Amino acid sequence: MDWFTLSLLAPLSAALLFSGLDDLFVDLVWGWAWLKGQFRPAASLFPPGLRQLESARQSPIAIFVPLWQEHEVIARMLEHNLASIRYANYHVFAGCYPNDPETQAALETLAARFPRVHAAVCPHDGPTSKADCLNWIYQHLLLQEEASGERFEIIVTHDAEDLVHPEELRWINYYASRYDFVQTPVLPLPTPWWEITHGVYCDEFAEYHSRDMTVRSLLGGFVPSSGVGTGYRRDALERLAASFSNRIFEPEALTEDYDNGLRLKRLGATQAFVPLAPRGSLDFVATREYFPRSFGAALRQRTRWTMGIALQSWQKFGWKGTAAEVYWLWRDRKGLLTNPLSVLANVVFFYGLATEIWNRATPLAMRLAGATFALMVLRTAVRMACVARIYGVLLAFGVPLRVMYGNVLNAMATGQAVVRFLYARAHGVPLKWVKTEHSYPGRASLLTHRRMLGEILVSAGQISGRDLAEALRARAPGMRLGEYLVRRGYLTEACLYEQLAFQQGLPWVEVDAATVRPAVAHVFPRQVAESLAVLPFRVVDGGLDVVSPDAPTARTLATLREICTLEVRFHLVTPTEFERLAAALL
Repeated sequence: MDWFTLSLLAPLSAALLFSGLDDLFVDLVWGWAWLKGQFRPAASLFPPGLRQLESARQSPIAIFVPLWQEHEVIARMLEHNLASIRYANYHVFAGCYPNDPETQAALETLAARFPRVHAAVCPHDGPTSKADCLNWIYQHLLLQEEASGERFEIIVTHDAEDLVHPEELRWINYYASRYDFVQTPVLPLPTPWWEITHGVYCDEFAEYHSRDMTVRSLLGGFVPSSGVGTGYRRDALERLAASFSNRIFEPEALTEDYDNGLRLKRLGATQAFVPLAPRGSLDFVATREYFPRSFGAALRQRTRWTMGIALQSWQKFGWKGTAAEVYWLWRDRKGLLTNPLSVLANVVFFYGLATEIWNRATPLAMRLAGATFALMVLRTAVRMACVARIYGVLLAFGVPLRVMYGNVLNAMATGQAVVRFLYARAHGVPLKWVKTEHSYPGRASLLTHRRMLGEILVSAGQISGRDLAEALRARAPGMRLGEYLVRRGYLTEACLYEQLAFQQGLPWVEVDAATVRPAVAHVFPRQVAESLAVLPFRVVDGGLDVVSPDAPTARTLATLREICTLEVRFHLVTPTEFERLAAALL
């Protein structure tokens, strides 16, 4: 074993040293660009200011959301994002399948509530690939344009679990005036430090969307789509349609988003990656979402990514293109070698520490190993810095441990991808597209992106911008805006609370006291119900539905959890309605 380990040391170190020098080159370009930008700011590194965003003409934007069995998350996704997006001129086109009646019913309900939401039903049963669903959404868009006479100038893609940043559409609109293809950053939502699988996603996306994506643009490489937060100018999509038999998104591709970035670059499209820039304390303008949080789910997703990005694209696009394109193709595919070699290097390293075999290694092997180790330390430090900037220092401390865990995960995904790809080639069968299971953030995560009530009221047409400005000026100190608007007759109480529910991401209901069972109404002691302004009215699906005129605070939720073992779900009612129910039920 010692002889075998020593014989591996030099070639293994040399291979990883070559990869490490490649990463060092990207680090140096990134560092030089940042340093240069401090003295001569460039739009490619520093995003537009508020005045530039507000002065830009708002082009009509269509958001595409492909769905398969997403009825459990799509309502919350659309309700929250419609309430938070700070852009007026957009519509949402959500695609579903005829044999997914639950998702279709959820979309029809949402379309009835929100005029800017449209259900696009594919003409065949699903599931197919995400690309196929997107293509049929595009066809539905064309029908909608024929009926309405409005032409959408920008297409943005998102998934059912996405938390869209309120400023995203304004940024894409701004950049789309100069670029055919715009990719905004994507970041996993923060999870506790002990969720190591999801932490690997946090680490990788923090580094990749801080460093690699920025350098790709600077060096003239193609910018791959991340699948979400991607903006396409309409004429760019039409060029894709004309060049690829109307397949705007390649139906057989496992990673159609990656393919589109390369296909557009080769068609001469201009591309931009929006810098990962904060707006306030740790509030980065980026699409947020949960990625797989278990090892098995992450392994399935990464196997698909490796098959699509490294193997299928190799088969389809080869190694042709400009020097910059070929360089980034190498970086996207080198994981086929470095992923398994990284695990082997970890094994050799710890075996060497345990047995002290380094004393018998040749001087050349030790020099190569030392240089490789130094680059590995630098690589880990850069990743820790990126993670600390976005997620804080505490999560950054876990990067070294997650690097080794991620090496095992990526190596297993690479092995599975190679085996499945070779099997499909040998037997002449198509590669299978595997859907990732989606989950949507809880209400606490969503509140950071909510719009102000006045902004929502104006966009909903409930009051004018002039009336809002007058109300903000004239209301007494400490008086809530909604209370003032109702007192002055600008709004009815029902209209106000319907928009408050929209803002808070809570259902707004009207409850008939006669239908509430006494046993349910008295789940909470009377003193608790009155002091917290909370009334139970229904037990369904293993949870307790309650009404209140106020959104729940952390204190309210903590108190109710001590009393009730069921999941407590809040619904908003008007103060008048709450008083009526309290008089009838208490």
